[in-house]
Amino acid sequence: MTTATNSEPTHKGTVVTGAIGDDVHVIGIRLMEYALRQNGFNVVSLGPLASQKEFIDAAVETAADALFVSSLNGHAEMYLPGLRGACMEAGIGDILIYAGGQLTIRRPDWEETKQHFEKELGLSRVYPPTTMPDEPINDLTADIARARAAKTAKKGK
Repeated sequence: MTTATNSEPTHKGTVVTGAIGDDVHVIGIRLMEYALRQNGFNVVSLGPLASQKEFIDAAVETAADALFVSSLNGHAEMYLPGLRGACMEAGIGDILIYAGGQLTIRRPDWEETKQHFEKELGLSRVYPPTTMPDEPINDLTADIARARAAKTAKKGK
């Protein structure tokens, strides 16, 4: 990771990206990666067929701020349960976890899907397949700023 002389990151944050589980669809995550880089983020791309362990190992190794998990085949509901807990076990329980795409095969109401992934599985944010990159990038920028401010405040106490 590139850092300035004052130990502040020269980028907005580090994001680990990939298509989870048995998903080989990468066009959406590749577009997201390009947009993230264009907006000043460091991207660690796992590509297709990425496991929870690969996401977590890459996040630990790079001190990532966030995981961006993609799924187009609808199997995210099979591969994302337990991810927040595994992050906690690895010592990165406060990492931001975003997921996007066609997350479920069942295609229930989007609000129901969002509720399941955010409230029940502990993901930070989820996005439907029609989401343009600027929405998660704006959310990520704000979420990282809040997380860094909270860490700074905690250190000051």
